[in-house]
Amino acid sequence: MRQIPGAWHRAASGAGLVGPDGSIRPTIFAEMSALAARTGAINLGQGFPDEDGPAEVLEAACAAIADGGNQYPPGRGIPDLLLAVAEHQERFYGLRLDPEREALVTAGATEALAATLLALLDGAGDEVVVFEPYYDAYAAIAALAGARLVTVPLRWPDFQPDLDELRAAVSERTRVILVNDPHNPTGAVFTAEVRDELVRLAEDRDAILVTDEVYEHLVFDRPHVPLATLPGAWERTLTISSGGKTFSTTGWKIGWVTGPAPLVDAVLAVKQFLTYVNGSPFQPAIATGLRLGDEFFHGIAGTLRAKRDLLGEGLRAAGFAVSTPAGSYFTVADAAALGTTDAAAFCRDLPERAGVVAIPLTAFTTDARRSDYATLVRFAACKRVDVLEDAASRLAALA
Repeated sequence: MRQIPGAWHRAASGAGLVGPDGSIRPTIFAEMSALAARTGAINLGQGFPDEDGPAEVLEAACAAIADGGNQYPPGRGIPDLLLAVAEHQERFYGLRLDPEREALVTAGATEALAATLLALLDGAGDEVVVFEPYYDAYAAIAALAGARLVTVPLRWPDFQPDLDELRAAVSERTRVILVNDPHNPTGAVFTAEVRDELVRLAEDRDAILVTDEVYEHLVFDRPHVPLATLPGAWERTLTISSGGKTFSTTGWKIGWVTGPAPLVDAVLAVKQFLTYVNGSPFQPAIATGLRLGDEFFHGIAGTLRAKRDLLGEGLRAAGFAVSTPAGSYFTVADAAALGTTDAAAFCRDLPERAGVVAIPLTAFTTDARRSDYATLVRFAACKRVDVLEDAASRLAALA
């Protein structure tokens, strides 16, 4: 098979998808989802809900389609969605921004991340600091931009970074510090001490903070605190979020970037040559969602907290040690007590053994052989209660 050339090969290599012969392998998510389909196992691997979002949001999309909102929207996004994003940032976080200059609609958070990193990174010599394990697109996008990924480990069971290791990772070559909070795949929410140190380091090294906050409304025990709200952070922070996780519309791919106008303009300069625009009838629907009442936002966090607890109880009963997440869709469990030494092999066997699919945490690391993650497995709690109860019952067979 002919090898793919240039930047695309770097991106696939960064994501760990290039085989020894240079061919492209499927992602672990594609592999495990195919395994779930083939075996009839419950898929707790990939993080997508199995329930629709609020009726008002779905109805707004249908109305937009019926009203003819099916052609290209404006390049920055439909003005009402830009306004709704600005209203949301002020309502929840006290951030006042200009919707015409300091917000940009994207094809989900992943395109926002891609356009942002491609805009900010100049290639060889630039470094991107990330917390490891990390959302797998981070490594691929950094490689596509020709930059070097520098990782700071998050360790079992609380998955908070060691501040000395964080300081050592941020250097004069650091162009971007990429922060995912609440964190995928661990479910960690970073402490105030970590947030303050991130801002201090960014100021000290003149780096840009890029924050991935797609789980901002799925925090269980404390309010979400965007880095952009901290003193001195706004001028050097691009905040990324989306409607997919909040409104259970992951397939719509409506995301956004907010921040200072010069930085947002730089992202737009790249974004317009990626998707150009997207999701015309879904944009007003997400605007409707962002304006829902407080009871909705409190409700989705409470519902997912209950699902987190249900999944955690089932995992403990099956013999796993469990790290209780503070946010996001995900729970990380340690399968060492079940005799496991290789989480990837364990996950490939799990559908046959218990009829459940999960993802090894090593899939979210630069080195899949890391011993400190070797027995850790990620499960997704964003499923119906009856599905989680069934999964817990199946997992009990492991005990």
